[in-house]
Amino acid sequence: MLVVGAGECGTRAALALREEGYAGPVTLVGGEPGTPYERPPLSKAVLSGAADLTPLCPAERLAEAGVTHLAGVAATALDVTAHTLALADGRVLGYDRLLLATGARARPLPGALVLRNHADAVALRERLVPGARVGVVGGGFIGLEVAATAAGLGCAVTVVEAAPRLMARAVPERLAARAAARHVEAGIDVRCGTAVARLEPGRIVLTDGRVVEVDVVVAGIGSAPETALAEAAGIAVGNGILVDGAMATSAPDVFAAGDCCSFPHPLYGDRRLRLESWRAAQEQGVHAARAMLGTPGPYAAVPWFWSDQHDLSLQVAGLSGAATEEVVRLRPDGAELWFGLDAGRLVAVAGIGAGTAVARDVRIGEMLIARRATPDPAALTDPAAALKPLLRAPSPVG
Repeated sequence: MLVVGAGECGTRAALALREEGYAGPVTLVGGEPGTPYERPPLSKAVLSGAADLTPLCPAERLAEAGVTHLAGVAATALDVTAHTLALADGRVLGYDRLLLATGARARPLPGALVLRNHADAVALRERLVPGARVGVVGGGFIGLEVAATAAGLGCAVTVVEAAPRLMARAVPERLAARAAARHVEAGIDVRCGTAVARLEPGRIVLTDGRVVEVDVVVAGIGSAPETALAEAAGIAVGNGILVDGAMATSAPDVFAAGDCCSFPHPLYGDRRLRLESWRAAQEQGVHAARAMLGTPGPYAAVPWFWSDQHDLSLQVAGLSGAATEEVVRLRPDGAELWFGLDAGRLVAVAGIGAGTAVARDVRIGEMLIARRATPDPAALTDPAAALKPLLRAPSPVG
C-alpha cells in the first residue's frame, strides 16, 4: 500500500490501514521534511508565535505501526499501467493499491505572501511586527484568521474582499456580518465589493481607485487542488481528481482523498464537492483506506468547517448554499445559530459564539442533517427548546 501525501489525510489513511488489520507494507511519501504536522494552527498559534508545529502523530507512532515514512521527497511520475511511482531522488516504488492525498496549493498573487505550510507561516510571522501595515487580500477563512492574528500582534490590518461580503462561499450572511463587525471592532479596515487592480511596492491599488499603503500583503484567495501527478498519469480530473463514493479514481487500484479530490455526496443529490476541511481530510483518509482494503461504500459524512477569529468561533455543518429557507436561534449567551432548510429538510446549520459555545448545538444539527431530518422550524428557533430531542423523531424515508 502506497500513500502519496503526508498531510492530515494521507497520514490518517496510512494509520487506518493498520487499524483495519492490513499487515503488508505501507509506505507514506511526503514532500515536506520532518514529521507530519497539523495545519489549522498555522494561521493562529504558529503565526502568532504562541506555539510551533503540532505533530499529527509522534514519529515513533508511525514506526510502531510499521509505516515507512519517506519525508522530504516528492513524487514525480505515476505509471498506472506498471503500478509504479517515481520519486525525485530516483527511486521507483511499486504498489498494489495507491492513494493520492496530495492536497491543494494556495492560489498565488504576484507580490504577495501565502499561508499554506509551516515555511509560509515562519516567513509571514517575521513580518508581523507591531505597527506593520498588513494588507490581506481575500475575506475567506484563511484571510480572516491571518487578519485576526495580525491585529492581535499590533499590526494595522486592511482586508480586501471582491465579493459584497465576507465568507460568501460557506457562511450564511447573518453570521458573516457578525464576524465582520468583530473584525471592525478589533480595528481592522474591512473593504468589501472591491478587488485588487495591481500591487505596487508598498501599495495595493484597488479597482475602485483607492490605494492601501502596506508593508506586507497576504493572499488568501483560495486554493487549487494538486492534480498534476494524476493528470500526467491520465487520471480523470475536474476541480480535483474525480473519484466515486469509495474514493476510487478512473485508474485501477488508484484512490484519491482529501483536498485534492472531487466526490459525489448522496445528501446533496450526488452533487460533486471538493472539501478543504480538516475533518473531511481525516474522514476521507479512513474511508479511502477501507476502500483500498475491499470494503467500499459511499462517503456520506456531513461537510463540517470551523474557523476561530478573535474570540469568536464559527462552525458550519452541511452546505448553506443548498438552503432555500432559513431560521435563526438567538441564545441568551449571545451565541447565534442559523438553520438552513430545503423543502422542510435540514441541509445546513451554522453557529457563532465565544469559545466552544456553539459546538454542541452544531454537532446535534450535523446529526440531524445526516438523518435527513425535517424538524419543526419553531423548535429550531426557540432558544428554550433543546435540540437533542429532535434526534428521537423518526427519520424520513430516503
